[in-house]
Amino acid sequence: MESAEIRRRWLRFFEERGHTVVPSASLIADDPTLLLVPAGMVPFKPYFLGEVKPPAPRATSVQKCVRTPDIEEVGKTTRHGTFFQMCGNFSFGDYFKEGAITYAWELLTSSQEDGGYGLDPEKLWITVYLDDDEAERIWHEVVGVPKERIQRLGKKENYWSMGVPGPCGPCSEINYDRGPEFGVEGGPAVNDERYVEIWNLVFMQYERGEGTSKEDFEILGELPSKNIDTGLGLERLAMILQGVQNMYETDTLRVVIDKATDLTGVAYGAGQDTDVSLRVVADHMRTSVMLIGDGVTPGNEGRGYVLRRIMRRAIRNMRLLGATEPVVADLVDVVIKTMGQQYPELIQDRKRIETVALAEEAAFLKTLKAGTNILDTAVSETKAAGGTVLSGDKAFLLHDTWGFPIDLTLEMAAEQGLSVDESGFRRLMKEQRERAKADAQAKKHGHADLSAYREVADASGSTVFTGYTDTQGEAAVVGLLVDGVSSPAAHEGDEVEVVLDRTPFYAEGGGQLADTGRIKTDTGAVIDVRDVQQPVPGVTVHKGSVQVGEITVGSPAYATIDVKRRRAIARAHSATHLTHQALRDALGPTAAQAGSENSPGRFRFDFGSPTAVPGTVLTDVEQKINEVLSRELDVTAEVMSMDDAKKQGAIAEFGEKYGDRVRVVTIGDFSKELCGGTHVHNTAQLGLVKLLGESSIGSGVRRVEALVGVDAYNFLAREHTVVSQLTELVKGRPEELPEKISGVLAKLKEAEKQIEQFRAEKVLQAAAGLAEGAKNVGGIALASGQVPDGTSADDLRKLVLDVRGRIPSDRPAVVALFSVANGRPLTVIATNEAARERGIKAGDLVRTAAKTLGGGGGGKPDVAQGGGQNATAVPEALEAVERLVAQAG
Repeated sequence: MESAEIRRRWLRFFEERGHTVVPSASLIADDPTLLLVPAGMVPFKPYFLGEVKPPAPRATSVQKCVRTPDIEEVGKTTRHGTFFQMCGNFSFGDYFKEGAITYAWELLTSSQEDGGYGLDPEKLWITVYLDDDEAERIWHEVVGVPKERIQRLGKKENYWSMGVPGPCGPCSEINYDRGPEFGVEGGPAVNDERYVEIWNLVFMQYERGEGTSKEDFEILGELPSKNIDTGLGLERLAMILQGVQNMYETDTLRVVIDKATDLTGVAYGAGQDTDVSLRVVADHMRTSVMLIGDGVTPGNEGRGYVLRRIMRRAIRNMRLLGATEPVVADLVDVVIKTMGQQYPELIQDRKRIETVALAEEAAFLKTLKAGTNILDTAVSETKAAGGTVLSGDKAFLLHDTWGFPIDLTLEMAAEQGLSVDESGFRRLMKEQRERAKADAQAKKHGHADLSAYREVADASGSTVFTGYTDTQGEAAVVGLLVDGVSSPAAHEGDEVEVVLDRTPFYAEGGGQLADTGRIKTDTGAVIDVRDVQQPVPGVTVHKGSVQVGEITVGSPAYATIDVKRRRAIARAHSATHLTHQALRDALGPTAAQAGSENSPGRFRFDFGSPTAVPGTVLTDVEQKINEVLSRELDVTAEVMSMDDAKKQGAIAEFGEKYGDRVRVVTIGDFSKELCGGTHVHNTAQLGLVKLLGESSIGSGVRRVEALVGVDAYNFLAREHTVVSQLTELVKGRPEELPEKISGVLAKLKEAEKQIEQFRAEKVLQAAAGLAEGAKNVGGIALASGQVPDGTSADDLRKLVLDVRGRIPSDRPAVVALFSVANGRPLTVIATNEAARERGIKAGDLVRTAAKTLGGGGGGKPDVAQGGGQNATAVPEALEAVERLVAQAG
């Protein structure tokens, strides 16, 4: 049975039994504590935590998941993989243990002709928690499993919690006996390789408290509503139903292995090392395609780094297998064909996925050769020095300069018998991040415990947003937080978070910045609102300070937004939609949105593109946008089902989470997008859009920045003033400026070249005098001194070598000259062969001189160069060099 059929049967079975089918959520987790979705229940977490009311009492899904903690083990064993699909059925206060158990047994053991999976009941073993008598009774008395095939295990194996205070409960696992060829008998308690777990049933019936480990925590009591969360590993069931030894031989991975074999000529099963590489390629390429499909792009941080890491491991393993040409296109093709049966969006989005993947391969292949050479050199130097650990700064250089993930450096170093100073690498990475990010983004949730917001939601319901039609209105204060703690009142000077029952304030989201404004109460209190966020779904929090009076929970209030700011942001947001569509028209669907920020009078828009956008294309895009403005198109918004939105061709943003009902913003016949933001009513209200340019912000991602309305006009007015001033200076018309300025720059460059040549000649004229003036220091000719300030390092080096060449070769000689350029001292020192035969090395002399100057340097025995910070120490450095020469003489 193919994997796609396993998926279809699962969803059909539970849909027929009253479960709402929930499409797989994006792999991009809608949870600030997670980079990627690692488990099937993650999208349902808000329902289990009571943050959001479930849309239905029963649900089922087949969720895409990615886990990477054991990435180094992928391929080495046949049980580790990064991408997997988790089939789940969920009950929110509806059926409990008996329902979950009987559903699982029916689906697994019903014949394939009747829609089940047709597993032999005699090969199924059950585990339950130590004291879960109820579960054991249901398995034995209701289902009919013999007691000898039911085993009790402890908290580590058969008890579930999220690792933090909250819902928890015992588990019951269904295991399949693969037969004596996989080990000794005795059930899953004895051998989990033979008795492989395929389905885990979690009975959420208790609330846990704090604890020190997975097994050590207090049970506080029973939950008021008992829930079911189950998970069946699709790949594990496929392994059994397809009669193969491991998950790498199942249909969705074996085809990738076969393609890698075709590309390299290395057969699967030919050897342990090559099998590991083939399994790494199959797993990592499938995961890469699924991540790119959900909008992840390669980068050096977060989920982008996860993608880059696994892609580069796959590419390198293909090189180890003997591939010499690019291979990603062929591997991506076979993954899309296979996984597209279950996820048709991969086929629809093929071009964008291929573009991102090929761009990453091209970037890595450029650096792989150079980076490998540097690593090989570093390894050789480490071994030559008798070391066994590659330094953290070398690993950091490989990562920062050549794009080598640290994991790749670890693997390649281990292959040559070295470990890596990971702590040193991590320290350097941390320092770099701290330099790049002066402050972490704690803005979103402030410092309040999220439970405080949930309490407000439970007591008062969701905040009603009136801002699509109103900019002010009456409201009631339903919650207050002072210093992150719920409070009945707040006083003048307090920093406060205010929750209203209804509000015209837009909370930051979807790339649109929050509104600002004021809240006044009937008691005279005034709150200056500086930011608006939604820390938990449905609760809008107004952050600001009490300017006057006292605000209390329950007070009537009047909320007013800054209308001028809102209108400027709305213009920017509508302009972003126009830019998105114009870019897609120019570059194709690969120019999909990857992020945006809409602020007053300006916006930035991130989109997928493997290369820079030519200036001519950007000009055409800008012209098209402004032509749309002149058409005075109406901007409308309509709420509809997601299916209807898709049928109408509405564009959705990667990474955004949408419900069953979505808001579609339409701009005439030009643009249609899913969007919850605020917009203008007609494109004529934008006035003008000016694209300032585009740049790269990561592999395969570009950013356009632009001005809108008055801000765009002011920019063009300033540009016009500058152009007028330049035309006056060059005495020409505006259209002649490029040619005339180019001519002036060419003349200036030629003049600088002549000046440099004259200065170099003047410096070299001093060579004869310096050679003739060389002093005898212990039988060694020492030509030393300070040349005119401003002499460059290159000219100083030429002068030193010229002086050395003028001293007879049979006379031991040292030339040591100093200069000060841009306020910093530098030195070049050279020795001839006769001096080196007496043990005098230029590198030793430079190190001493540079240390005196407050810097460093080095080089070869015949010529070396250095510099420092203290220009006043040049005389002292000259004396230090002379002392060393005298000692050698």
